[in-house]
Amino acid sequence: MISDHPVTHGSFTIQRTYPVSPSELFEVWAQTDAKDAWFASMQDFLATKDSYSLDFRVGGTEILEGRLASGKHFRYEGIHQDIVPNERIIQSYDVLIDGRRISVSLLTVQIDPADGGATLVITEQGAFLDGLDDNAERELGARSNLDSIEQYFASRGAALSA
Repeated sequence: MISDHPVTHGSFTIQRTYPVSPSELFEVWAQTDAKDAWFASMQDFLATKDSYSLDFRVGGTEILEGRLASGKHFRYEGIHQDIVPNERIIQSYDVLIDGRRISVSLLTVQIDPADGGATLVITEQGAFLDGLDDNAERELGARSNLDSIEQYFASRGAALSA
């Protein structure tokens, strides 16, 4: 029997180098105003952002809510599982559309010193539910997020080294 609720799995890793220190790169993930600027407010898939909150501590939550162009309600809800200042962040998160969970993911952010800056390596592992999302779309979104970090630093006078 084929399930009416299939689950597919996927993962990807992306690496980028930014011309900032590891602590500056870490801060764009840790500080509410910075994360809101590049993550919540720069999301082009959201027609409107209704709310954003970040409680950056182990066990703390991150929530982004808004409306898609279709008018459907979007909700991102993450829980920080592990934080090593200036080095690592691990977060589990769900994405819901109109209250229906479409995925559950684990995001690992690693930050390493690099010549002239810091290297960011993100790895995502996802469970995509009921055919409503997939790994390729999630990777496109993650690449867009990393572009937003680049734009965030550029708007503050930093130029990318990679």
